[in-house]
Amino acid sequence: MHSTQQLPEDQRQRCEVWTRVMGYHRPVTAFNPGKQSEHRERQHFTEAAARGSAA
Repeated sequence: MHSTQQLPEDQRQRCEVWTRVMGYHRPVTAFNPGKQSEHRERQHFTEAAARGSAA
């Protein structure tokens, strides 16, 4: 089981997410609203799920 610990708001910082699109790596914040929406709806590949075993 994982325990989570929250940092105080003044110690937190935004994490910039980059992804590969059309052969280039770009920050998701640079996407237009439609592409940002598509990125949020993506389903991520996991090897365990592809094998059909429990994660």
